[in-house]
Amino acid sequence: MTSNRAPHLRNIGPMLASPRCGARTRMGAPCRSPAVAGKTRCRMHGGAKGSGARAGNRNALKDGFFTREAIMERRNLNGLLREISSTIRDLD
Repeated sequence: MTSNRAPHLRNIGPMLASPRCGARTRMGAPCRSPAVAGKTRCRMHGGAKGSGARAGNRNALKDGFFTREAIMERRNLNGLLREISSTIRDLD
């Protein structure tokens, strides 16, 4: 059975032109989801109404794994390990 109707054309221009979420992923890339209207974040990163913890909620604090200091410490340690590995390879 064939239909005589023309295919539905989607207008995706406004969606593609909408502002994007300003959040960063754990890999450091920007979030590609559109921001909620009137906000700078998408619905998954805090733009939704009522999102986030209440003020003073100690359970909402980070565990510390992705803090700036912890990331820098891991990078420095990995750099040190690379230097040690290259030194050991040079000795062989």
